[in-house]
Amino acid sequence: MADIQYVLRYLSLFYEDLEQKVVYIAETLHNEKAANDLLDAVEQAILERLPVAESFEPYHSAKERRYKYYRIYVKNFVVYYVVIDDEGSNKIMEVRRFLYNKRDRETLV
Repeated sequence: MADIQYVLRYLSLFYEDLEQKVVYIAETLHNEKAANDLLDAVEQAILERLPVAESFEPYHSAKERRYKYYRIYVKNFVVYYVVIDDEGSNKIMEVRRFLYNKRDRETLV
């Protein structure tokens, strides 16, 4: 059995979500260190998950979805991603959203 290799891909929506939160923390809350720490934590969490992207319980959504969503909790936020079969032996871990943990996610994810 060949090992699965995951290719990492980000949607622009993820970058927009992340930028919005980081700018808010840095500029509105005047805490650049916390904003940078959040960026570092998000990057580390995604890279740690990459080799084992499908080893966690999928997110149970009320919507019918083409791909299963998975979650990574980072501080008070959640990273949402899907795994897409690629041609060949690779799969794509596509990072889609970065949302505040207490937000109503059913309408956003």
